[in-house]
Amino acid sequence: MTPPRDPAPTHTPRRLLVTGGAGFIGANFVHHWLGTHTDSRLVVLDALTYAGNQANLDPVRDRPELHFVHGDIRDTALVSDLLRAEAIDTLVHFAAESHVDRSIHGPDAFIDTNVNGTHSLLKAARQVWLTEQRVPAHRFHHVSTDEVYGSLGAADPAFTEITPYAPNSPYAASKAASDHLVRAYHHTYGLAVTTSNCSNNYGPYHFPEKLIPLCITNILHGKSLPIYGDGKNIRDWLYVKDHCVGIGLILEQGVVGETYNVGGENEWDNLSLVNVLCETMDSIFSRRPELKEQFSASPMANGQSSKELITFVTDRAGHDRRYAIDAKKIRDELGYKPSVDFEQGLVKTVDWYLENQDWWQPLLPK
Repeated sequence: MTPPRDPAPTHTPRRLLVTGGAGFIGANFVHHWLGTHTDSRLVVLDALTYAGNQANLDPVRDRPELHFVHGDIRDTALVSDLLRAEAIDTLVHFAAESHVDRSIHGPDAFIDTNVNGTHSLLKAARQVWLTEQRVPAHRFHHVSTDEVYGSLGAADPAFTEITPYAPNSPYAASKAASDHLVRAYHHTYGLAVTTSNCSNNYGPYHFPEKLIPLCITNILHGKSLPIYGDGKNIRDWLYVKDHCVGIGLILEQGVVGETYNVGGENEWDNLSLVNVLCETMDSIFSRRPELKEQFSASPMANGQSSKELITFVTDRAGHDRRYAIDAKKIRDELGYKPSVDFEQGLVKTVDWYLENQDWWQPLLPK
């Protein structure tokens, strides 16, 4: 039996709590939602750890619909108070430790934030929304990752919503655990939840330790572009604003209790991706000679290609070979379709980093 849909959320202004809303995807979602739902109230809760940055919210900082709270999702009392005081009816949960390399070297923080933090949010939501019945209808949307499904072989079909979980890193395991908790709170207590599992995102406000922004900033400074192993690990890439559109569709049309995979259906191996990114950078510099003076350490300033910076390094432990998302469900049921192709998205991303040096320069390792 298909679970009932939420009562006409598109006709009722929502009051959202967005956890991790000062992070990469969370901040892009805040921009998107405020740009398309001017009658909403949006509260951002963020602990402002290394990847959380209030500057990510600067374009919407002065919007009266937006309220920022510096706090931790593990503080159940704080979350409960926010749900009550702001009459929150929709919680969109982005907050997470998300860098695989960091999870290999320090898994404790991933268990604490991703598992215990998610459970803290679920407890608060259950208390305020179910026990106290503070709002007539609610939604808890959990943002997860395709990494919970494990690794695919070259000829394997892409991940679907019924692919068995097989996480291979501490990060993926912590996200898998949080997915299961969300599902359990729906089936055990009746909490109205949805979950989305996304592929690799890229775009504005991406923290510089991740592959694409790392390569952009390293090229500008003439530093090596480290490629793990043989560079043939494959990922499905999704422009972050397209991901935000998908989440919006799930909030407005998604079926309670369901999971939706949000992907770009855009697979690239790491080496090919970096080569295309280098070609994009070289092309932009050839059209804009002033950049050669501005970034004198870059290869392009010396008449070379940025591809000369590519360096192969020892593969990381437990490195999954391939991820790929089958987005048929969200496409067929909710009408989702990515609008930004990869080459276009790379140009938009590089242009953003070139125009926003004041944002990323302070985030680079000293």
